[in-house]
Amino acid sequence: MRYGVTMFATDVSIDVVELGRAVEERGLDSLWLPEHTHIPTSRRTPHPSGSELPEKYKRSLDPLVALAAVASATTTLRLGTGILLPAQRDPIVTAKAVASLDHVSGGRVALGVGYGWNEDEMADHGVAYRARRAVAREHVLAMQALWHDDEASFSGEHVQFPPSWSWPKPAQHDREGRPAVPVLLGGGAGPKLFAHAVEYADGWMPIGGAGLSTALPTLRAALEDAGRDPRHFEVVPFASIPDRGKLDHYRSLDVTEVVFDLPSAPRDEVLPLLDRFAAIVGEHQDGRSDA
Repeated sequence: MRYGVTMFATDVSIDVVELGRAVEERGLDSLWLPEHTHIPTSRRTPHPSGSELPEKYKRSLDPLVALAAVASATTTLRLGTGILLPAQRDPIVTAKAVASLDHVSGGRVALGVGYGWNEDEMADHGVAYRARRAVAREHVLAMQALWHDDEASFSGEHVQFPPSWSWPKPAQHDREGRPAVPVLLGGGAGPKLFAHAVEYADGWMPIGGAGLSTALPTLRAALEDAGRDPRHFEVVPFASIPDRGKLDHYRSLDVTEVVFDLPSAPRDEVLPLLDRFAAIVGEHQDGRSDA
């Protein structure tokens, strides 16, 4: 089981390059950055928690640009988006950016994607809230075609382009030997999300990880029904709080990776917390869990 962290990297939080170095130096495996292009001041869409929108949403860095900076300062760290919003992005441009990042980082990128919750934000990108799942699906499929094929084309309801060339290809390859970046679909368990995950994703990122004991047998059965091997499908509980008993539970469920949540804060707050996370992980890896 791998261990990583996520944080809203902003212009007032710890420098993202310093954060990446610190995560790698402490022996953790990955850094995941979220995406919000902008926040309309109308604020018609409430935050999912029901609370006031945190300041970090207004200030988040572009995840691909920030991860490129981290890539240049690290050597082994997995570079993840958690999550990128493909419905709000041009798929041809994004496919090129993600493939370029994977190329220059030596194959360290993981593309966590999601449908989005902010109706105001996606409307400014021309995406209707009810269509966001369908748009995200086609955008990911179109990106995968551009990665996989020397001459890629796509014809869908939301994306169309004729046979085209697009290099560089990702440095990584999928189980069929095609150039690819692993795609992990974020969101709560349910038949719609699992259907999309089985169709075009390489993993699932449940937020917080509650209810995995019930959800995972359903997901794994759906993968088997589609002819896919569940052992090769990542399960990455996201934005979790490290707890020794919880880590034991995740390991018993064959979870691939656990991503801990760091506050979007200055270095004096983030680094001591990162030290504590690393200590808990070290104890767990050594088999000295208190659970």
